[in-house]
Amino acid sequence: MLNEYRHEISELKQKNAHFAKIFERHNELDEKITEAEDGRLYITDTELEQLKKEKLILKDEALMMILKYKKEQEA
Repeated sequence: MLNEYRHEISELKQKNAHFAKIFERHNELDEKITEAEDGRLYITDTELEQLKKEKLILKDEALMMILKYKKEQEA
């Protein structure tokens, strides 16, 4: 997720527990979605869609936190 911000992600995971939780949950969802799409986990299409939506919401929240952190570091 957001590989271009690896440095900021690494720092935020150590400094911000909420960010770390978001990042961890995003990765859990990514794994679950991959398992479902590969046929290793059975879930309905509706459930898969819900997981994808939650993952996107978490990614957006994480990106906002990263951009805010980056801006603060530049100031």
